[in-house]
Amino acid sequence: MSDPQADASRGFLISLEGGEGAGKSTVLAAITARLEGVGRELVVTREPGGTPAGERIRELLLDPAQVLFAETELLLMFASRAQLVRETVLPALERGAIVVSDRFTDASFAYQGGGRGLDAGHIAELERWAALVRPDLTFLLDVDVAEGLARARARGEGADRIESERDAFFERVRGAYRRRAQAEPERFRVIDASQPPDRVRADVLEALEARLAGSGLA
Repeated sequence: MSDPQADASRGFLISLEGGEGAGKSTVLAAITARLEGVGRELVVTREPGGTPAGERIRELLLDPAQVLFAETELLLMFASRAQLVRETVLPALERGAIVVSDRFTDASFAYQGGGRGLDAGHIAELERWAALVRPDLTFLLDVDVAEGLARARARGEGADRIESERDAFFERVRGAYRRRAQAEPERFRVIDASQPPDRVRADVLEALEARLAGSGLA
């Protein structure tokens, strides 16, 4: 059996992670705008979702009317991810594209592992079996939970099933994200998302430029 990560080595996978209200949408737009000038195919996707099947799963996962066990939530996340990787991510990487994903497997370690308290070993096994690839570069937008939730609520949109969790859940999510970043400093770039949006974008783009140059993609 071939190594999917090795097969995909011609491309470059970037993921964007963070808790609620961290400003991922703004940063994603800045990253996308910068990468459009690199001269490579650019594929932008999201989790859960990113494919027709994945978007159906996303609707189920985020529906406030659904009562899901933690294990069910985890398996649905990986069902969406498995489809996304095989349908979109791996083919794009094999073409030499740059892929940017709004969340990837680290989100399961944070939300289902940290937030729901599921065993990290089980998540890691699912990652090996279903996700197949790990990002080359991950931006973690880190913000105080209270501040992030205040931002999210200020948008005036109805909370989905996960956004409706208590603050303690999101504290655990943040802690799990930070531990992931500490364990893999070569992959993660932690950005202080409590700063003004312009400063956050500048910090992200500075780190992106350095990594692109180091990877021969600038």
